[in-house]
Amino acid sequence: MLSHRQLFLNHLAQTSENPLMLEIERAEGIYLYSPDGKKYMDLISGISVSNLGHSHPAIVNAVKNQAEKFFHLMVYGEFVVHPQVAFAKLLCDHLPENLNTVYFTNSGAEAIEGAMKIAKRFTGRSEIVAFKNAYHGSTQGALSIIGDESLKKNYRPLLPDILQLDFNDHDQLRLITNKSACVIIEPVQAEAGVIVGEKYYLKALRKKCDETKTLLVFDESQTAFGRTGSLFSFQEYEVIPDILVLSKALGAGLPLGAFISSKEILGVIQKNPVLGHITTFGGNALSCTAGLTAVQVLLDSDLISQVKKKEKLFRDHLQHKAIKNSRSAGLLISLQLQNEETNMKVIHQCIENGLVVDWFLFAADCLRIASPLTITEEEIKSACEIILGSLEKFTG
Repeated sequence: MLSHRQLFLNHLAQTSENPLMLEIERAEGIYLYSPDGKKYMDLISGISVSNLGHSHPAIVNAVKNQAEKFFHLMVYGEFVVHPQVAFAKLLCDHLPENLNTVYFTNSGAEAIEGAMKIAKRFTGRSEIVAFKNAYHGSTQGALSIIGDESLKKNYRPLLPDILQLDFNDHDQLRLITNKSACVIIEPVQAEAGVIVGEKYYLKALRKKCDETKTLLVFDESQTAFGRTGSLFSFQEYEVIPDILVLSKALGAGLPLGAFISSKEILGVIQKNPVLGHITTFGGNALSCTAGLTAVQVLLDSDLISQVKKKEKLFRDHLQHKAIKNSRSAGLLISLQLQNEETNMKVIHQCIENGLVVDWFLFAADCLRIASPLTITEEEIKSACEIILGSLEKFTG
């Protein structure tokens, strides 16, 4: 009988020539376990998804209870699906007044697609403004606005009327005009290696959007739900978007995304045509139950208030001559090494030593840390020892 590893190679599409081939049988807390019992500390959380770690008992129990009632109903704003309604209300209760209406999707890329459609329809304009080194997904619309040509050059032609700006460049804000339907931006550019938006810059961007009646879209797929030290990262900037895009940790490990805006803006999908944006599984009952429970656990705990302290602990311990630069936004941390080759060697050594870390799409020389928020101070120290040991092996 073929092993799972061989079946993986035979029947699943790989997205790289040399997949990690890390086989995991179960996961609990911040740990992953292979079929032979090897234990790995998960320092990437499925790319900022498992903010409460794996198999959190409250989430598991809530999903089990919902599964006994039903898995799936028609979800796109026609049936009253109780977990979906409850989750939408909880999110809106903790958002500014203008972000009061939720459209659930399957993923972040689908949420970005919806936000782009809404912006064009509401404003009657076609130009989308985005940023170099930004990542918003791999569907054709999302791919059109990401900020790295290497990922999209072989898929052209893509969407027209895309304007790309340099992140944090104040002078280029003048290029946003009354032809712009929306500006789509990450408050923190994650895949660029954790480039943090300047507060003054984001405030100036908000002002420019107001002047030109351009919708401001914040993509918080990687930064929401405590990752940067607040429930939503934009709260740290005192800048409120017109549309908020969420995914990843939104579903606590189950597939879920959302775009959130005002009743007025999202009202455009009700007519001309009716069902102006639809989805089969977005807002699925199990996904919404998991997300609702996870957010409630976050709100009832002190995990978010501990993020900055844990960030500092990581940075204090990760001192090594091979680290050229380090950047962070809460528990989203980037360690820049000498080059991509060295980084990949260190990453693989960490995994060999029982610690899962990763790299960034647009910063291959940077090592990614995005641990569950539940990580303890002792676990942080242990993780840092493994990283420093791996650095020492390849950099001396």
